[in-house]
Amino acid sequence: MTQEYTAQSVATDGEDDRSRSRVRDLLDRLRRDPGIWRRGIVLALLALLAALLMILHSHIPNTIGNLGSLNETFLPWLGLVIPLVLVLGLVRRSATALITLLLPTVVWVNLFGGLITDKSGGGGDLTVATHNVNADNPDPEGTAASLAHSGADVIALEELKASAVDTYVKALAGTYKYHSVQGTVGLWSKYPMSATKPVDIRLGWVRAMRSTVATPHGPVAVYVAHMPSVRVKLHAGFTANQRDKSADALGEAISHEPLDQVILLGDLNGTMNDRSLNAVTAQMRSTQGAAGDGYGFSWPAAFPLARIDQIMVKGVEPTSSWTLPRTDSDHLPIAARVELR
Repeated sequence: MTQEYTAQSVATDGEDDRSRSRVRDLLDRLRRDPGIWRRGIVLALLALLAALLMILHSHIPNTIGNLGSLNETFLPWLGLVIPLVLVLGLVRRSATALITLLLPTVVWVNLFGGLITDKSGGGGDLTVATHNVNADNPDPEGTAASLAHSGADVIALEELKASAVDTYVKALAGTYKYHSVQGTVGLWSKYPMSATKPVDIRLGWVRAMRSTVATPHGPVAVYVAHMPSVRVKLHAGFTANQRDKSADALGEAISHEPLDQVILLGDLNGTMNDRSLNAVTAQMRSTQGAAGDGYGFSWPAAFPLARIDQIMVKGVEPTSSWTLPRTDSDHLPIAARVELR
């Protein structure tokens, strides 16, 4: 027993000696290369700036070119600074850059790390989908067929061109018995619809609607909305004022909804991080955030950078949320399954 204990002690002492030796070697290298702290100051500042843009995103003012909303639209992509600084910091052998990099890494993981995992589950009573079909879609019939094959019980379409409405109606008639088109948005349902009406989002023409869908598990208020487009212009910045006003009007309409179970489907031209959509996002949950698989970016379809198409709920429980296969639109369709009361 004594010999075995002695052998274990010697082994442990040897490991400790090797660990101390590695630490001493590292310290020696740092002393021999004092520039390791001076190099990479610019990289360290870049990492610090990325961290501050994420931490303080809600404090960046919108008074100049809506810079706050622009930053929040693409906020997750600030994480690209992390691998960039890591690689350049290693190449430059900059201890300063690599240590500073810990800050944006911790912040990004705290804000967006949870979205990487698949939170979708089983169950659910109702499957819904929404798609900005693009007014210039060259194949509305094919787009409609693709959506019908999604298995959704309720489908919302935005940016409906008047000349293409009949094509969508005919293509979806075999799967969806009930439908209504209000202005440039429409709703198709396997279940009866009632109390259907346009919703005024202060545009002067109809780009939002509301309907009661009589599901087997009770009535659900379904809203469809297409917020005004936003643009990035050199002379004006992020032009989103009209979108912001429409979001406030939509949020006000939803806040007065008498039904307990509410679903919002549509192209909001903004992400869940954008504080300008607070009138809506403060009272509803994103199905992607609650039960999605990954980030669910939906625009542009060729290389999705942001999720500006949204499915949001109030009074129902999301069980899964995902993107659907690409159509001939510049947006990806998205879908979600929810559990009703």
